[in-house]
Amino acid sequence: MPRRTIRAQRKSSHTKAPYDPEKRVVAVTGAHGFIGGQLIRRLEEDPRYRTILALDIRKPIAPLDKTQFHRIDLTMPSADAEVAAVLRREGADTLVHAAFLHGPTHANAWAHELENIGTIHVLNAAAEVGLRKLVSWSLTAVYGAHASNPNYLTEDHPLNGVPQSRFITDRVQAEFEIRRFRQEHPDPIVTVLRTAHVIGPTIDNYVARFFRSPLAPVLMGYDPLMQFLHEDDAIDAFKLAVDEDHPGEFNLVGDGVLPYSTVLAMLGRVPIPVPRFLAYPVARTLWATQVLESPPVFLEFLRYLCVADGSRARSVMGFQPRYDIRDTITDFLGLEDEPSDFASEGGRT
Repeated sequence: MPRRTIRAQRKSSHTKAPYDPEKRVVAVTGAHGFIGGQLIRRLEEDPRYRTILALDIRKPIAPLDKTQFHRIDLTMPSADAEVAAVLRREGADTLVHAAFLHGPTHANAWAHELENIGTIHVLNAAAEVGLRKLVSWSLTAVYGAHASNPNYLTEDHPLNGVPQSRFITDRVQAEFEIRRFRQEHPDPIVTVLRTAHVIGPTIDNYVARFFRSPLAPVLMGYDPLMQFLHEDDAIDAFKLAVDEDHPGEFNLVGDGVLPYSTVLAMLGRVPIPVPRFLAYPVARTLWATQVLESPPVFLEFLRYLCVADGSRARSVMGFQPRYDIRDTITDFLGLEDEPSDFASEGGRT
């Protein structure tokens, strides 16, 4: 299949409404997912936002007062034209792109269409209408877990990813598309927010489900440092990026790190030591038979460091997480049996 690319921006025949910081119009892709849905809740409560445009194939769970729902499937060839039409008609000044999966899937082809081709559709639409600001969700996992990683990965570190992981590779490629968009269209404010593993009392993603399991594999001889971001802090950061103008990439992490063994002890989980030579083939078998929802490459994050430096978000954006790692784990542990109704695959747009 030929690779689809970002089209050159064409001048719109429509006159853009002047930007009014007290009457904002914000579009959110992946509006049914956790990030998109919770952000919409926050925007609904803020009087500075006149209209929120929820773009997804399913309505967001959040109450829709100022929010308009537009059913758009980003995997369809016409998606860029549909998104552009909505943005232009409603006078959107900002688009938050959160239409990404919250975990790996066996449906690799569909995931690629959603996350990579879907991102290209979004960028085409942004170029078409001359959007003022784009905020996109990414992960600190795009750096990859490697033996050569420094203690803390800054935003300038290369996105090495994990080549065997389709889930992470799709995120890396989406970032490359956004980077190219920014080079070709220097006027829009482009912000990329790379979140550490997001857990909390209501989010339901593959990381949260992994740590809810009573048993946890431990690769013998390895005990990497772990890093998390509380779900409330994640939404705080997205709201901050929409409220204010902070171009660039930012790592979003909670304060502090802990060894994997300490995390398991705090959660009361039973560690199951497994030799490395056995862990990978067993994980491949369990993943192939869909017994596990974490692919074998997830073991790399139980083996090597992937800890991000969050100082740029603090100094530039003014982002101050409310939860450190111990508070995050405690909150996750206290209400872990009450996951929210938000779908685990939040990017089904």
